[in-house]
Amino acid sequence: MTIFRSLFDVIGPVMVGPSSSHTAGAVRIGLAARSIFGQQPDQVDITLYGSFAHTYQGHGTDLALIAGLLGYSLESTEIKKAYRLAEQEGMKVTVTTSDEIVEHPNTASVLMKKGERSMRVTGISTGGGLIDLIEIDGFDVHVTCEEPVILVFHRDRPGLIARVTHILADEKVNVSQMEVSRKARGETALMLIATDGEIPERALRGIELIDDVKSIVFLSALKREP
Repeated sequence: MTIFRSLFDVIGPVMVGPSSSHTAGAVRIGLAARSIFGQQPDQVDITLYGSFAHTYQGHGTDLALIAGLLGYSLESTEIKKAYRLAEQEGMKVTVTTSDEIVEHPNTASVLMKKGERSMRVTGISTGGGLIDLIEIDGFDVHVTCEEPVILVFHRDRPGLIARVTHILADEKVNVSQMEVSRKARGETALMLIATDGEIPERALRGIELIDDVKSIVFLSALKREP
């Protein structure tokens, strides 16, 4: 289980500019991707679409994404040094642009690799520093990260969703949003649960111990100080 407590409770984009959508939002996408991956990757392949692809150099979108992937916050003055910092920390970065038509103009896809492990996270910057994650490791999702969120990777089987919600109910945790996505019947599925408040540690541990739960990630406040 991975628990992070310090980003998505930021109220308004207190940030290094120039753009709340192209810079602050990009930092948050990078931070979210790193947090979901659970460790700093050795290699990152970033693909930019739409407006991100056309203006990323002037707005520092690439710098912002890399800084987020390194764990730096919106207001960090280190963002402008992102390529150098990535090199120092041994994180190889490639940035490419795509002409593919996507639903939102500010879209970035981040493929992270470490050893044999890899994961792709795709996010959009919706404006004002806000984001929406639309894909996690091949699963279609919608994660705005404005509330505490649990991501539960598990085997698709009857009764597992009920076990998870029962644990949350016992802790009087109110669920505000829930999505379940699967790749095929009986195979790996992703349960996304947003809640009205913080989730007690014992509830997270209880969910982690359920049979056929492979891993969980708790996204709450994911801010690293500069």
